[in-house]
Amino acid sequence: MKFTAGLQLKRHLTLLLLPIFLLSCAQKTEKINGISLVGSRNPIDTMDVQDLKQFHPNYVAVIPYGFIRNLNDPQIRYNVERQWWGEREEGVKETIDLMHDGSIEVMLKPHIWIWRGEYTGHMKMQSEEDWQKLEQSHREYVLYYAQIAQEKNIEIYCIGTELDAFVQERPHYWRSLIQEVRSVYKGKLTYAGNWDTYDQVPFLDALDYIGVDAYFPVSYEKTPTVESIDTGWKKWKLEMGTLSRKRNKPILLTEYGYTSADYAGREPWKSATDSLQVNERAQKMLLEGLYRNLWEEDWLAGGFLWKHFPGEFLEGDRGFEKLFNVQNKEAAQTVKNQYQKK
Repeated sequence: MKFTAGLQLKRHLTLLLLPIFLLSCAQKTEKINGISLVGSRNPIDTMDVQDLKQFHPNYVAVIPYGFIRNLNDPQIRYNVERQWWGEREEGVKETIDLMHDGSIEVMLKPHIWIWRGEYTGHMKMQSEEDWQKLEQSHREYVLYYAQIAQEKNIEIYCIGTELDAFVQERPHYWRSLIQEVRSVYKGKLTYAGNWDTYDQVPFLDALDYIGVDAYFPVSYEKTPTVESIDTGWKKWKLEMGTLSRKRNKPILLTEYGYTSADYAGREPWKSATDSLQVNERAQKMLLEGLYRNLWEEDWLAGGFLWKHFPGEFLEGDRGFEKLFNVQNKEAAQTVKNQYQKK
């Protein structure tokens, strides 16, 4: 009798715990191992996709840039003849098709670029009239590509990147925009907040992912050590994990990466200047540290490495030795090793 009762109790407990076990398995989703693709001057082909796939990404960010003349100009120019093939509608659609054919999912990420490289977070209009003009221009730009995102079954759509002043000054516009986008596009939404302002975005509750351009300063050493990197990440890990749990939304690194130059972990958002020396080891150590500290966290959905150049860019000596890309550098194997993990 005792033996039979014990079996019955064990069977009862198993039936009770099985749904919990299955739920935990279902909730453990594959990381987004993404790479941001540079739009090329000329059409890409399957050879470019194969070159990209050697890094084992399951996602690619496709970026149709919009251009503004200066910080106070309300007019966004996009899909114009002067733009490169990879940044116009034709190239965006063909690139998406190539990626999907290659079993790579896509985040479509319309991204504003201000001439002379001024920081988009400082973009601020000088009058209510200009704010309204900017909103109209931005709405048309974002909805234009939202329709393409729906047409092409895009998995994630990013509605903006590092527009600090814009989102703080006009939160009602952004909430209205999100509603309009969701009426057109049925996939997941995010917004790419800068590393020092992502937690201040006033409409995080309306998004599916909390987007972070993760250029956090983590080391002030010329060639960072494991110890300095791990110490440097403690504050930022706590901050992101706390926000994710508070909002009950995963963090998505909409951009992350480092230059291959000295002191690359000091101000990671900056391109390397002529005064800094090439340092592939620094880039490798910093990427290893980011993966080691973040990639196993359950609040992290994954991220998009900044950035990958199609083959035409890499022909000849084009000055790539200190840029953010990892192609033909020590860090290439670091990314491959991380992204091929199951």
